[in-house]
Amino acid sequence: MPPRPAPRFAPPRVLREPLSRGRGRDGGGGGGGFVLRSPVPLAAYARSVGDVLARWATEAPERVFLAERSGARGDWRTVTYAEALAAARSLGQSLLDRGLDRTRPLLVLSGNGIDHALLSLAAMHVGVPVAPVSTAYSLVAKDPAKLRALAAILRPGAVYADDGVAYGRALAALDLGVPCLVSRNAEAVFASSGTGQGSRAPTTVEDALRTAPTRSVDDAFASIGPDTVAKVLFTSGSTGAPKGVVNTQRMLCSNQQAIAQTWPFLADRQRPPVVVDWLPWSHTFGGNHNFFMVLWHGGTLYVDGGKPAPGLFDETVRNLRAISPTLYFNVPRGFDLLASALEADDALAERFFAELDLLFYAAAALPQSTWVRLEAASERFRRGARVTMVSAWGATETAPLVTQVHFPIARAGVIGLPAPGCELAFVPVGKKLEMRVRGPCVTPGAWGPGGAIEPVAIDERGFYPTGDAGTLEDDAAPERGVVFGGRIAENFKLASGTWVHVGELRVAVVAACAPLVADAVVAGHDRDDVGLLVFPAPGAGDVRERLRERVRAFNASRAGSGTSTRIARAMVLAEPPSIEAGEITDKGYVNQRAVLDRRAALVDRLYAGDDADADVVRFA
Repeated sequence: MPPRPAPRFAPPRVLREPLSRGRGRDGGGGGGGFVLRSPVPLAAYARSVGDVLARWATEAPERVFLAERSGARGDWRTVTYAEALAAARSLGQSLLDRGLDRTRPLLVLSGNGIDHALLSLAAMHVGVPVAPVSTAYSLVAKDPAKLRALAAILRPGAVYADDGVAYGRALAALDLGVPCLVSRNAEAVFASSGTGQGSRAPTTVEDALRTAPTRSVDDAFASIGPDTVAKVLFTSGSTGAPKGVVNTQRMLCSNQQAIAQTWPFLADRQRPPVVVDWLPWSHTFGGNHNFFMVLWHGGTLYVDGGKPAPGLFDETVRNLRAISPTLYFNVPRGFDLLASALEADDALAERFFAELDLLFYAAAALPQSTWVRLEAASERFRRGARVTMVSAWGATETAPLVTQVHFPIARAGVIGLPAPGCELAFVPVGKKLEMRVRGPCVTPGAWGPGGAIEPVAIDERGFYPTGDAGTLEDDAAPERGVVFGGRIAENFKLASGTWVHVGELRVAVVAACAPLVADAVVAGHDRDDVGLLVFPAPGAGDVRERLRERVRAFNASRAGSGTSTRIARAMVLAEPPSIEAGEITDKGYVNQRAVLDRRAALVDRLYAGDDADADVVRFA
């Protein structure tokens, strides 16, 4: 395979200025803080994502936009850009006929799929907000209370579930009394409850697609503006109770324009972007960043039915054997599994790297060991040329991109520079610098009763406080990028009064223990030393003795650095993190606080000092 040229990035330029006077959350002044912004202005961008769909339906009508496996043989079902626009108009009319409007959204219970995508595009085409929620609330949770709470916040005008059998229990539990759309097994919606959905007969998406669009669709589309609510995305609860974050057309479109300006290579290729992606559309990474990036550049999205979980990653490998992506997105756990698959299968690696421009990780910190394995695998099949590896940073409230890596980086942790249009303030909070954002990507607020928007909290300078910490890779050379510093709320003090910076410590120790450890939670608030609750990697077996060796070596490498950076004890957990209890998100992000709260008794055991407790590993 000839070596692929490195992707063309925008030059890494940034402006830095002192933080204006004000008071941080801890009561401190602006001393030590600063603001970063791109010197490149954000260019004009589309009014709505519907305009972008209409553009490609005109310029490349026969190009495949969406594809997914379907049928008994798992053949690819495809939808072209022209077909997607026609479907958005027909389904948009169907939603209007059912009384949906800007105050009565479409609630989506299902995971990624073509019907999900078409309904979402249809809703946004006619100004109806769409709200995809995590499938865990419907398919995993034993108690539907959280799903009911989300529905009570949203007050939807209709609900979509792709399979009446799989989602029958959830639909019956909701009993919203609103129209229901399903892709298959519509008859099962009522079988589980007898009266579900207020006795309204469900409509199949296939039937809804036969709806003839009228002038009302055109009028609704013409009325859309930058402030029109496109989506309501519920936060995972990793930083508190879930809330419905409003995503406007301005947020989505300005985000994609910023990406296009920092990654001009997306417009360079003879072939538009090709993406194979599993990341859930109920989250901003997969549902906004990835999905709309493909649409913005007229690319093709192959919906991956796999995910980085036992028994499911095989489907991802199957899809990557069939399709060579130009961009590949994943979370750290997914890349860890991918590295193993590439190392074991030359044919898969050959296919995977054939057209690849870059690898992109986000949602959690990537262990450096996984980074090195991926680079080594790429060198074998790219004639010594390493694949470009990048990341970014943002939040549900920023749709999501704020910073983007658009320059070569040598290690994980660097999250790039502010994208055009985004200002990033670093505000002293305790001994950390909190990253706060100002720009067109910031949400106006949270969805409230009747579609009222509850304004987002901003500081006195007009910046949105994210709760994430960051610093510069090189204070003397800010163009080298920002380094993520973890969640400020996760940090705590030992009994000595010494701060433990959880994000940095967790990333370092998990990397030191790879591949034995899938993740870890740092404990020790008001204790004498730092402890770990360890989630072992699937299939790793009993890792306690090997863990003892790795952590001792880790501690030795930090000799003289103080108790806050070394691990004194650990407990290997038999139960994986619970998605129902909010301990982990669909993307694999482990909520440190939720784990510590739910497993408080185990934390007490960890520090009990019982030498006979075989589950506790101590590091002398």
